[in-house]
Amino acid sequence: MPSHTVLVVEDNQDLRETLLELFESYGYEAVGAMHGREALDKLDALGLPPSVIVLDLMMPVMDGWSFREEQLKKPAVSEVPVIVISAYDAVPYQVQDLRPAAYLKKPINVQDLMSVVQRHCPAF
Repeated sequence: MPSHTVLVVEDNQDLRETLLELFESYGYEAVGAMHGREALDKLDALGLPPSVIVLDLMMPVMDGWSFREEQLKKPAVSEVPVIVISAYDAVPYQVQDLRPAAYLKKPINVQDLMSVVQRHCPAF
């Protein structure tokens, strides 16, 4: 049975909580992490891998690039699609090596975000 979990890796607490509430309102289980190191710990703790990861790039402790590098080394979660979110204009060109499922610029359009999430994890 596939997971209906979305892992949100975002250091801005208000945005992280808003995204968690959004995903929960769509029927997903939503798990938040404030940086990449915490996200790796949560990936290890989850019973099933999440269906999708929403990943900010600029974070303290462990940024999104470092998180993705570590995620790709873990066979159990290396294939989990990642949606990169960032406020920086130059990022779409820089994230190609991360092989994201999608890139969304902040501020995030909710319809665009949910369209990408639902493509990788259909609603119940």
